[in-house]
Amino acid sequence: MAWELTGSLAFGRDVREPRFFEWDGALFLFCCTLGTNWRRFEPDRVHVLSWDGTKWTDPVPVSTPGAMAWRVRVVDGVPIMSVYRGGSSIYSRAPEPTRVELWTCDDAWSWRPLDPDHPTFHTGGTETEIMRGLSGLVSVTRMEGPITFGSDISVAPDLHAPIERHRIIPNKLDSPLMFQVGQQLYLIARRSLEFDGRFDLGIHGIAPEVTTRIYHRTYWATPKRTSLWKLDEDLLQVKLVEDLPGLGDTCFPALVQESDCTFMLYNYTSPLGGIDLPWLAGQHGPTQIYELQLKFDIADGDEPRS
Repeated sequence: MAWELTGSLAFGRDVREPRFFEWDGALFLFCCTLGTNWRRFEPDRVHVLSWDGTKWTDPVPVSTPGAMAWRVRVVDGVPIMSVYRGGSSIYSRAPEPTRVELWTCDDAWSWRPLDPDHPTFHTGGTETEIMRGLSGLVSVTRMEGPITFGSDISVAPDLHAPIERHRIIPNKLDSPLMFQVGQQLYLIARRSLEFDGRFDLGIHGIAPEVTTRIYHRTYWATPKRTSLWKLDEDLLQVKLVEDLPGLGDTCFPALVQESDCTFMLYNYTSPLGGIDLPWLAGQHGPTQIYELQLKFDIADGDEPRS
């Protein structure tokens, strides 16, 4: 497959989380700006630009400072953006609980809280993936402290209803991407190879901010994988299906659905076949992007063939 450069973005600061979004016959690209010091996590604004058929428009900010967007998708016919705030304190010596909000819009340029009277969808989480399942609106939220660590899997009846059921698991499912094959929900997310994949190591009796620092430093120093998980909506649990290509600094997946059972996966990784580096070490080296076709055989229990 031949790729052609159609544009580039430069804000003079850190820029992350690019997301394509198709809405009402138009193609949009979202991204987030941060600070100018790579050692600090300083969320700035969410930006959007659109493809006019020949080139990309100039980016336009669609949020106030301090916002990070994770997923933009259509849920139940409604455009939804999951956004989290409070991220600037996550890696500080005095972390505070974050909050996740769900936003919607009419034209992909003007975003507002889905429920203005209750803008907070989740307290304490960051990256949040959300989509319609058999049991309702299913979400997976990454939890990094200082109160709760791991991931929160939850179900709400619909977009405008509060969460009814949830379960916190000790595994931190970084960069979650949810998709559906038949009636089964799957998740692609980063997996830690140490401590049976747990982020929450069960440390008690010390200050929450100290626990948070220990968990983060331990996580940064261990190797990772990009992994495929099956999500159980009844038990609110995930089951590891298999590891996909990816090591060192890895896991920011994107999917293109080719048929009911076939998907093209795009992901980044430290050089495949290289040294199995800890996650932090991988961040200081080169990365590459690969594509991989995932095929699911529903007749054989939804297990994939990649």
